[in-house]
Amino acid sequence: MTKLIAGNWKMNGSLAANEALLGALAAGLSARPACDVAICAPAPYLAQLQALKAGAPALAVIDIGAQDVSAQASGAYTGEVSAAMLRDFGCRYAIVGHSERRQYHGETDALVADKAKAALAHGITPIVCVGETLAEREAGRTEEVVKRQLAAVIHVNGHCISEIVVAYEPVWAIGTGKTASPDEAQSVHAVLRAQLKAASDNPARVKILYGGSMNAANAATLLGQPDIDGGLIGGAALKAEDFLKIIAAAQ
Repeated sequence: MTKLIAGNWKMNGSLAANEALLGALAAGLSARPACDVAICAPAPYLAQLQALKAGAPALAVIDIGAQDVSAQASGAYTGEVSAAMLRDFGCRYAIVGHSERRQYHGETDALVADKAKAALAHGITPIVCVGETLAEREAGRTEEVVKRQLAAVIHVNGHCISEIVVAYEPVWAIGTGKTASPDEAQSVHAVLRAQLKAASDNPARVKILYGGSMNAANAATLLGQPDIDGGLIGGAALKAEDFLKIIAAAQ
C-alpha cells in the first residue's frame, strides 16, 4: 500500500510564510515521491495553495486538504464551510473529528460521522481521527474508545467505508512531544484494521495513519510497523526540512 503523509498546519500560517514553505517543499521534491503527500491548511489559505500548486510543477505531487468540513450542504450556517466549497479549491482530503475539534468544539461521534458522509458525497476523502485521552489510556479503555469512534463512522458510511482514511491520534501525544511507542501504535492500528476488515468489502484500500507527534527522528520506526500506512503530521509539517525527511522515511 502506498503510504500517505499529510501535514496538518492547524491554526498556523500567513501568506508570506506559506509561500516560503511551499517554495522550500518544491525545491526538495524534484522527483515524485513514492508516497502520497497532502497539506491540510486553514480554510483562508486554500485558494493560495491552489494557486501555488498551479504555478510550480514540483508541487503537483502535493494534494490539498481542509482541516474541517460542515455536515451541512448549504444554507444558514454562518462560519461553516461546505464540502462543495472545498471542492472548488481543489481539496482532495478533509480532516474530520480531530481531537481538538472534539475537545474545544464539542463534536460528537455522530457529528463526525455526518461530516465524513458530507465529504464523501462530494468526492473528498475524509481523514477520520480517532484517539484516546491519557485518562482513558490509563483506565485501559484505549481499544473501547477508538472502536466506538470508528464504529459511528462505519454505521453512517458503511456502504463506502473503504473510501475513507483513518488517523489514530492518541490525544495525550498530540503537540506534547510524547509519542506512542512503535509497539503501542501498532497495537491500536491492528485493532482498527480488524474493525475495518469486519465492516468493509475492500479493507485493504483504507490507509490508517499515525498522528501523535510523528517527527523526522521517529518517523522511520513508526512507518516501519505493518499496520501504519502513513502519518498525520502537526508541528513538523510547518518545517520544510522536517516534512521532507518524513516523506523520505515513508519511501
